[in-house]
Amino acid sequence: MSAHQPIRIIIADDHAIVREGLKQILADSDDMIVSGDAESGTDAIKLARRGDADVLLLDISMPDRSGIEVLKQIKKEAPKLAVLMLSMHREDQYAIRSLKAGASGYLNKQSAPAELVDAIRLVASGRKYISPALAQELANQVGDENRDIPPHETLSDREYQTLVMIASGKTVSDIAGELSLSVKTISMYRSRLLQKMKLRHNAELTHYAIKNHLVE
Repeated sequence: MSAHQPIRIIIADDHAIVREGLKQILADSDDMIVSGDAESGTDAIKLARRGDADVLLLDISMPDRSGIEVLKQIKKEAPKLAVLMLSMHREDQYAIRSLKAGASGYLNKQSAPAELVDAIRLVASGRKYISPALAQELANQVGDENRDIPPHETLSDREYQTLVMIASGKTVSDIAGELSLSVKTISMYRSRLLQKMKLRHNAELTHYAIKNHLVE
């Protein structure tokens, strides 16, 4: 064991298999210990409140609330906790939104175990972790402050989430069920995002999302 205190980690993911897989990876590192795990955003916030962890691994798509909402709440209540976002998505719009909302890093779930371990050590030491692909994306944005902002970057987190879900073929009622919100609320997000993006219907929205690589 290392002479230092081990890095205490909370794992928040709604898939038990993913949580167990992450625990296995971390068990091989003698400077890390899993101090708790959560299968919902609400549970993750409760564990973060305890204040006994250094790093939270947070899945971006939690069943009860979006990972970015959970992240914002945790940053209010436990600002010192380093949050490393995990996602099935490649380095995408969510990564930049996560970093802006206070995440210490963003990692694709398909990354190699060694990359995850390195990322945890880095964020536990108070630094940020970003992959080379994301660094490039951020550099492009910073180096081009006067560029025309693509319409999807003007959306709120919820509007953006609704856009991605509609483009993935989900109906308004599917989305409402998945996000535990009313159909009326999702319809409002949909009409707002169509208005902001100057699109007329779902087909145009899906075409836009595919063209701009917002969905696989």
